[in-house]
Amino acid sequence: MTNEGGRLILASGSATRRALLEAAGIAIWIYPADVDEAAIRDALLTENSHVSHESIAQTLADEKAKAVSALEPGAVVIGADQVLSFEGRLFEKPKSLSEARDCLLALRGKTHALHSAVALSKNGNVEWRNVETARLTMRNFSETALDRYLDHAGDEVLSSVGAYQIEGPAVQLFEAIDGDHATILGLPLLPLLAELRRREVLES
Repeated sequence: MTNEGGRLILASGSATRRALLEAAGIAIWIYPADVDEAAIRDALLTENSHVSHESIAQTLADEKAKAVSALEPGAVVIGADQVLSFEGRLFEKPKSLSEARDCLLALRGKTHALHSAVALSKNGNVEWRNVETARLTMRNFSETALDRYLDHAGDEVLSSVGAYQIEGPAVQLFEAIDGDHATILGLPLLPLLAELRRREVLES
């Protein structure tokens, strides 16, 4: 069931988020948002150096949803974003395999947080938002195991914050995971589904 007032749009080009929604049986249109994520993040940090990382993830999700919904009147637009927070720092996607290796060595043997945010917007206005956090602990893996992982994963690691995709061989780098699987993949799916049912976009 889709909303009668317009299409349900995902404002993201993420194959993982699309797969999560489609696996849940949701018919979705894809319209990646054209927003400058780095500029938004930098502006938030400039305005308040102590802004929470959860707030940054939520603002990015909001801005993506608003940008697309302003261009698609009547549509319900899903915006989503995820940030990795570790010891007060925000990690970005690595630009090279060398950066990916350095990132994973920094996370080795320690716990980091993934803040995943989602927003629903209609006609340029955010009408609902939610952020969920998962905490992941990497084991104290050897550099040999790390190099084996990077050789196996290759350039795939450059597409993910933290240089890993938990649904693949990177799971071998972890000791403990505390959080919802969909949240780890970048979309708080259960809260989103509940809100779509409340709005009668999905059957209740």
